[in-house]
Amino acid sequence: MLFLQIPLLAVLLTAGDNDDAFQEEFTFKLIHSSSFYNHSWVKSRNSLWLGDLQTHGWDTFGRVIFLRPWSHGNFSKEEINKLIEFHRLFSIEMPHELHRHASQWQLKYPFDIQIIAGCELHPGEGKVVFLQVAYQGTEFLHFQNNSWWPSVQDEIKAQLMCRRISQYHIANKIIQRILSDTCPRFLSSILDAGKFDLQREVKPEAWLSTGPNPGPDRQMLVCHVSGFHPKPIWVKWMRGEQVQQGTQQSGILPNADGTWYLQVFLDVEATETSGLYCRVRHSSLGGQDILLYLEHHHNSVGWIILAVMVPLVLLTALAFWLRKRW
Repeated sequence: MLFLQIPLLAVLLTAGDNDDAFQEEFTFKLIHSSSFYNHSWVKSRNSLWLGDLQTHGWDTFGRVIFLRPWSHGNFSKEEINKLIEFHRLFSIEMPHELHRHASQWQLKYPFDIQIIAGCELHPGEGKVVFLQVAYQGTEFLHFQNNSWWPSVQDEIKAQLMCRRISQYHIANKIIQRILSDTCPRFLSSILDAGKFDLQREVKPEAWLSTGPNPGPDRQMLVCHVSGFHPKPIWVKWMRGEQVQQGTQQSGILPNADGTWYLQVFLDVEATETSGLYCRVRHSSLGGQDILLYLEHHHNSVGWIILAVMVPLVLLTALAFWLRKRW
């Protein structure tokens, strides 16, 4: 029953073929995890992802949430209802099956089961499919060429479970068809339905700041880049044409509007900041890189301080003069 999650994609069997609208590698994957606390308490989490972008989720009642307007792909309402029904059956049956065999498969409560399955499209090179099952965060089963294989040869759990589910010959053929045929066609379908959103280009905004001092006579410089799409971006601290070796980059995080945010740090001697600048390259900029010079940042900070201090001094002098006159 561990592979019942895969029929979530089976609704695609009737979908039509689509030509690739993108000339880059794309991955579509299903991620499932279940925490078995005891014989009666199981908590499950599910999500579907197009690369790093989540396309589907599930609410607390087990209902599918379509996170993008194009998450349906080119499916009909009937096909969507089949998808929901497959998920409902999986949510009910999979925990029961694991409970029944927990003792035989030496699964000790509490334990976690994770499943990841999907496909990759490589333009000009075909497709790659994958399905792995993990126990307690470590892979111990995988599906390949219409067969189940233990990923950990000396693990009794893996051997027992693999032997059991390998007996489901018809189901394994269906899994192979879903992975090798249905999944790629579904991936092409949502790429086609969402191409306007996925191919849009949004220019990044960038600014500089300073972080907490990392030590005596040192300074932490921060280059912020936000609001860009697509995700690939190049951001470095530089002096002249030389990339500074101490440059460190945060993870690229999503904004609420589907764009991305990034921070790039540089730890330098406080006396060695002259000539430093942050360089940003992105496909939306048309080859015109963003250059943010540290001297300009310092000058702008000085002007801000001056713009605040001058009115305060004038207001203080005016208040003193009014008080003296009164």
